Amino acid sequence: MNAHSPQRSPLTIRMRDVDNVAIVANDGGLPAGTVLPAGVPGAGLVLRDKVPQGHKLALSDLTEGDAVLRYGVPIGYALTAIPAGSWVHERLLQMPSARALEGLPIATVKPPVHAPLDGYTFEGYRNADGSVGTRNILAITTTVQCVAGVVAQAVARIKAELLPLYPHVDDVIGLEHSYGCGVAIDAPDAVIPIRTLKNISLNPNFGGEVMVVSLGCEKLQPSRLLPPGSFPIVDERGADAGPETVCLQDDAHVGFMSMLDDILQTAKPHLERLNARRRETVPASELVVGVQCGGSDAFSGVTANPAVGFCADLLVRAGATIMFSENTEVRDAVEQLTGRAASADVAEAIIRELGWYDRYLDRGRVDRAANTTPGNKAGGLSNIAEKAMGSIIKSGSSAISHVLSPGDKLRRDQRGLVYAATPASDFICGTLQLAAGMNLHIFTTGRGTPYGLAECPVVKVATRTDLARRWHDLMDINAGRIADGEATIEETGWAMFQFLLDVASGRKKTWAEHWKLHNALVLFNPAPVT
Repeated sequence: MNAHSPQRSPLTIRMRDVDNVAIVANDGGLPAGTVLPAGVPGAGLVLRDKVPQGHKLALSDLTEGDAVLRYGVPIGYALTAIPAGSWVHERLLQMPSARALEGLPIATVKPPVHAPLDGYTFEGYRNADGSVGTRNILAITTTVQCVAGVVAQAVARIKAELLPLYPHVDDVIGLEHSYGCGVAIDAPDAVIPIRTLKNISLNPNFGGEVMVVSLGCEKLQPSRLLPPGSFPIVDERGADAGPETVCLQDDAHVGFMSMLDDILQTAKPHLERLNARRRETVPASELVVGVQCGGSDAFSGVTANPAVGFCADLLVRAGATIMFSENTEVRDAVEQLTGRAASADVAEAIIRELGWYDRYLDRGRVDRAANTTPGNKAGGLSNIAEKAMGSIIKSGSSAISHVLSPGDKLRRDQRGLVYAATPASDFICGTLQLAAGMNLHIFTTGRGTPYGLAECPVVKVATRTDLARRWHDLMDINAGRIADGEATIEETGWAMFQFLLDVASGRKKTWAEHWKLHNALVLFNPAPVT
């Protein structure tokens, strides 16, 4: 990547030497007539058009049908002649067809061998099942949306009346969602939202405490959501006890206030057990980090995502687990995934998950092109093929060791780089990564989004200095310094790694935690709604 000129001079960035386009890095873009200076890609060219920041300019004359290369791969084909110095945007490009899921390279790439990173630790909460939490939270599971309002009132009272009595408990949250009734509960794909909600209830940040609020008449009964023996029991009720449940339709409840009082009384022993826990020094290998991007722009694949990818490699070297996801945002780079698979079985699992998602989109008559948002395009991403190349970089360079289906939970022996198959929607992806066991989250953004999760810390990484400056109290890390020439990808990745250990230890809070910017869970429900 060539990006060494000061920001005040015209600055362009090319990802590979073979690329015939570069992006404009300057805030506000560059006007027509700008002469590109020596030392940047396209030096000597005169811009024929105004090119917005993050958007592409042609480095050479392109004829109709020529491949437009970025990241060294075709991201589109010219629909007409495009002279050098022109703005290259989506209306001038035909998007490439998706790569077929046959004839792919299978476990052909041998990742670089790096020495293990030993001695890195954080202060976490060790759970009975061996997992480790980065926070100490009481989560109240709900079986159906109907109880959400009552649970919200109960959570507010717990925070006001009880939480001050338990200073070692970080938070109390209700796991609100829109599932549970009015759905085809026995449809084949209903297993996805059910296991998702079950596995979120077992997230390491909740300390093994399972408390449920049910309405009573819903299709998703507590015994179906959390069957006896399906979760670690930490109280005196025994291994065959079901989840401790407050059912709002029970005859014992006379009025709204009695429902709230019951929830508060049920919460007390859970809070007492959580409050007795203390952080202890654990190896960095206990981190389970989910990575995701949202509000992406052309800088995502230049600054933030490469830095996350470098950090991902550091985490793998430290023995930790890192998950990347977003089916439609890696689908156009499928050969990179299957090639980096640690084994043929892993490669076949990737193909199986992406094939299932292809068929899911076909059933809804949705083309993969629907992924790219107006904001993505305003930020310089012409189509999903270009977006995919920048998205996959955040997975780093390690071999892909395991694949998870939507809603699956990681086993203790599943470490390293994991592909968790999820939709690309920010909130569905985050929800499914929580179900997998994520205890820390990295979220990169170029356009800006106040995304956050109550269930685990979310580290927000800005792709551009302008965004980091304007959203100074929302972004935790400014990866835009890479494009500014003030930091390298490696330096930013190392700083991110250290910041994660501090956040995991509770020594630092993210801005999302500080402001309590928490989005609702969104369950992936491909089954019919009745």
